[in-house]
Amino acid sequence: MLRRSKYLASLAAVALVTASGFLPSVLHAQEAVVEETTAVVEESAPPGDVTAAAEEAVAEEDAAPSIELFTVNNLWMMIAAALVFIMHLGFACVESGLCRSKNCVNILFKNSLIPGIGLITYAFIGFNLMYPGDFQFIPGWFGFAGFGISADEAGLTSEYNVGYTYWTDFLFQGMFAATAATIVSGAVAERVKLHTFLIFSTIFVAVAYPLAGSWKWGGGWLNDMGFYDFAGSTLVHSVGGWGALAGVIVLGPRLGKYLPGGKVKPVLGHSMPLATIGVFLLWLGWFGFNGGSVLSADPGLVSLTLVTTCLAASAGAIGSMITSWVVLKKPDLSMTLNGILAGLVGITAGADQMAMGSSILIGLIAGVIVVISVIAFDKVKLDDPVGALSVHLVCGIWGTLAVGIFGAMAGAGQLWVQFVGVVAYGVFTFFFALIVFLILKVIFGLRVTAEEEVGGLDIGEHGQEAYPDFQPVSES
Repeated sequence: MLRRSKYLASLAAVALVTASGFLPSVLHAQEAVVEETTAVVEESAPPGDVTAAAEEAVAEEDAAPSIELFTVNNLWMMIAAALVFIMHLGFACVESGLCRSKNCVNILFKNSLIPGIGLITYAFIGFNLMYPGDFQFIPGWFGFAGFGISADEAGLTSEYNVGYTYWTDFLFQGMFAATAATIVSGAVAERVKLHTFLIFSTIFVAVAYPLAGSWKWGGGWLNDMGFYDFAGSTLVHSVGGWGALAGVIVLGPRLGKYLPGGKVKPVLGHSMPLATIGVFLLWLGWFGFNGGSVLSADPGLVSLTLVTTCLAASAGAIGSMITSWVVLKKPDLSMTLNGILAGLVGITAGADQMAMGSSILIGLIAGVIVVISVIAFDKVKLDDPVGALSVHLVCGIWGTLAVGIFGAMAGAGQLWVQFVGVVAYGVFTFFFALIVFLILKVIFGLRVTAEEEVGGLDIGEHGQEAYPDFQPVSES
């Protein structure tokens, strides 16, 4: 303990000395670099090229961040990846809380497997499919840099990126990839076969998500066109939402949800406290989801992004509360919780481009949209137990279009480009997921039996119950 105290005291002293002398030292070091470079150039270059060569050398020196700055940037990115990881717990809580207790184990099981499936498939194929670099088979549309992940010495330094190492890059992006399949899980809950869903999730995360993502984040054709999606209103949330829509259509509604005469029977979740905890975990995770998408620890941009994100979430809660109170005559908690998520999804595409007023307005409109959307999907008998279609698909589209309406990039031209991106991702992802679901339905079957659905997937699929001490245990 004494040695540790002396060690910490020494560190503190070094920090104080460094803090007081850091800037002059850097300036002297830069001056030394200039003098040394100039001397070398004077010996080897014609007189007219001396100044230009020296300036170029200094520019290269200034472009590389210090090891301290690079470490801070990389650390923030790893923290952001951890926050996105926590979102999977949030999704598990929201989905299980908004569904019935007889399906709780099944939902928790799916949400426990999805991160694992997502990371492994993303490591094996997805990362290099999403970021193919120069390995382009159809330039701008499809490329692949090979199976697996590996880093050379440059991948561990700022030579790879000023904000993070190769490994941090993979980890952060891998957490995003798994999120897309989690969105599908909520929409098809309480009636989908477990093994079929897991196969779909593997294919979706391994192929559909990274291929679509390469069109923008991988430097593809939509990126060249000027499409903008800062952290994934479309690339993550709408992509997952389109996959969920395909699953809901092929799977059909839960038994007893829609009654003769157009009536809709509410199927209440078993734990609103659990759903509420989940939403606040997701809100916390969004600090990493959007804040990490700055791709560095830039103090101004990270803080702006976190402020716009929280303002939109807050406005989403207020917008959904007012709308549900007016339309349903009661302030609905589940609608308000989804309103928070709607605001978060809505701001994600342009969180770094918005001012205070714009972010509040985007979140407020998203909160209104999500309530109307939930009701509308029920009207057309598309059964979504948790509101995933409304939150992630509909509000993801809204957030993407909002980049062309509000903020620094607003304009008719940008709005058109955003619309093209929404349509492109919608067509590709929906039909990809639809075809995969239909093939899996033929080969394995997609829906559990009516007996299993009525008895609950916990017993039917797992032989377990989430709350054995609080409900009768089946002997069969």
